[in-house]
Amino acid sequence: MALESITAVASALTAVVGLFVAHLAYRGYRRNDSRTMRALAFGVVCIAVVPYAIRYLVDPLLGLTDAQSLLAITLSHAVGLAAIYRTFDR
Repeated sequence: MALESITAVASALTAVVGLFVAHLAYRGYRRNDSRTMRALAFGVVCIAVVPYAIRYLVDPLLGLTDAQSLLAITLSHAVGLAAIYRTFDR
């Protein structure tokens, strides 16, 4: 298996697990009306799912440069971390 294929599989697995964790956090939000859990779900999606979507969906559709793709992924990580930080800053 080529290194690129292994990277794609690992990225997809990260996105799937991230989506599952975000789903659990969202269920916690709905069950308890907890803004903290909603922010956690949003943060996990920004960290684990959005970068996958940028790399494998948006990038091919829009033909982003490497710099644009990296910037979008880095901004997604920053937004996700800020959301998660906000959950523990209370």
